[in-house]
Amino acid sequence: MIESIKGTLGKYADFSGTATRKEFWTFYLFYIVAMFVSGFIGGLLGIDALSNVVFIVLLIPLIACGARRNHDVGKSGWFMLVPFYNLALALTPSKPSNQA
Repeated sequence: MIESIKGTLGKYADFSGTATRKEFWTFYLFYIVAMFVSGFIGGLLGIDALSNVVFIVLLIPLIACGARRNHDVGKSGWFMLVPFYNLALALTPSKPSNQA
């Protein structure tokens, strides 16, 4: 799990290639936990900007990982801009691993 997060952060702004379902959801879980923890710590310490900084730092890798995930299912990364299409995309299976 840690290796998947490191791999995604290592591809900080790489919008090409693919991301597996596990890589995407692991990073998304990390993003949610990081936002929760930064919000909690920021609230305890009275630092309102802490969660905003974490959001800005993790926003680009989250979008890049989402674009790579779209590539994995054979779609363009630009489809992330269409909200209802994302719901349909979430319900479609990935390409089998034997296809390129």
